[in-house]
Amino acid sequence: MVRVFMLFFALSLVTDAIASDSETTYKFYCAQCHGVNGDGTGPNVTADFATDPRNFTKKEDMAKLSDADIRSVILDGGPALSKSALMPPWSKTLTSEEVDGLVQVLRGFCNCQGAP
Repeated sequence: MVRVFMLFFALSLVTDAIASDSETTYKFYCAQCHGVNGDGTGPNVTADFATDPRNFTKKEDMAKLSDADIRSVILDGGPALSKSALMPPWSKTLTSEEVDGLVQVLRGFCNCQGAP
């Protein structure tokens, strides 16, 4: 019984660490435009900003996107989905694991699943 508890505890620590790392990655790379809360109101967004960054809290918009769509935009930038070139590609910067973590963070903002 103690071993089961220890295993559960260890797994929860690993899960928390991954989530924490993903949130840190989001705050470092994404929050400047998309906002700390994912609502598209980051500090870099000013009145003369060329486009509104995606609001990840809008469930109806986020539900239209598959996880693959989100991964594509993160890796290849906005033009990957015919969106703004102001969204830079991160394929040379982020690992696959970091991108997967970011997808989960974004899904957490909308509390939704994507299109199949």
